[in-house]
Amino acid sequence: MSSHTKSFKVPFWAQIIAGLVLGVLLGWLARSQDLSWLVTTLEKVGDTFIGLLKLAVAPLVFFAILVSITNLRKVNNAARLASRTLLWFMATSLIAVSIGLVIGLVTNPGAGTGLTPQDGAKPKDTGSWIDFLTGIVPTDVITPFTELNVLQIVFMAAVAGIAALQLGERAQPILALSESVLELLQKALWWVIRLAPLGTVGLIGNAIATYGWDLIGKYATFTADIYVGCLIVLFGVYPTLLATVAKVNPVQFFKGAWPAIQLAFVSRSSVGTMPLTQKVTERLGVPKEYASFAVPFGATTKMDGCAAIYPAIAAIFVAQIFDIQLGVGDYLLIAFVSVVGSAATAGLTGATVMLTLTLSTLGLPMEGVGLLLAIDPILDMIRTATNVAGQALIPVLVSARENLLDRTAYATADGSLLEEPRDAQPEQVPAAA
Repeated sequence: MSSHTKSFKVPFWAQIIAGLVLGVLLGWLARSQDLSWLVTTLEKVGDTFIGLLKLAVAPLVFFAILVSITNLRKVNNAARLASRTLLWFMATSLIAVSIGLVIGLVTNPGAGTGLTPQDGAKPKDTGSWIDFLTGIVPTDVITPFTELNVLQIVFMAAVAGIAALQLGERAQPILALSESVLELLQKALWWVIRLAPLGTVGLIGNAIATYGWDLIGKYATFTADIYVGCLIVLFGVYPTLLATVAKVNPVQFFKGAWPAIQLAFVSRSSVGTMPLTQKVTERLGVPKEYASFAVPFGATTKMDGCAAIYPAIAAIFVAQIFDIQLGVGDYLLIAFVSVVGSAATAGLTGATVMLTLTLSTLGLPMEGVGLLLAIDPILDMIRTATNVAGQALIPVLVSARENLLDRTAYATADGSLLEEPRDAQPEQVPAAA
């Protein structure tokens, strides 16, 4: 009876697709018929879903990073794995930003838009290298949590994790408590994840009802550039790396990682998707101890969509609107900022901080950010999906290269929504070759 009932269960991906379709229909209906009550309802549903995801962001990031660092003590050759992970993060970011630059130079996204510098406006919050570097260290332990400064939370968690490693057995009570709190947060977030199809209806419906197609038309080339760039990375670069570096079937990767990629597209939050990203990564055969380090680390620093493709094309767009010529040195600076400064995005919805960091480095007008804020929610969906796919990809690549990947688990991974996290004692990871 149980098996018969399960066979009729609607797959998670199908629920998300249904939510997308229903959201588009309701959004179109609300806009075409001027139904303000429906627009308000869609907005509230979407905002509530995002609010529930963000509610746990600060403690989730802190305990995930702390536990992930201390989990490295259970992994042989931990320093080697960590360094390989970081190198692959940087390498794929460089590839992504190069693709963004080529697309921007070929298509001239700022030409023919009808936009002028007067249409722009300075953002309330901007980023510079001084702000970025000094802003990493908090002035107190409370403000980063109340103001959701993820970068400072990551810093404090990293310090706490390294200190716990130094203390050894004396830190065991704190580590046990941290692991329990992390499991509690992940279980609570799992319930929110199950609401993703409903959240999809609200988020997509509100976007259509609020912006319609007129806005996309004005930014048609820019929007197409971002989506094409992300899709090239998603379905061109990543499969190539899987086939050549990891020597695994790329289609199987997308089958296993699809639930996380879908949720990322809808929620526009890498951190909010992190528990699901970690579970699909483990399902793809990555050892749990390594995945519990690589995925949280990636969710706050690995941003091929938000920190590589987007700022590259956006910088070219802004330069063209303001009639500023960029040279080879400027393009190299864009690549440098994307590879080194991606932690500035910190896994939250939107990439405004990364864009302002790029513009300030190039000396471009900050008013250019205001030109892009209206279209940002539509762009952020594909950017975040690309981010999360990359966050699952790198652990698979590194595990395969280090002979840690469970290739049987990888070959049998499917696209169903995983069960809620269950308590399990992790096993020792074998030595890396």
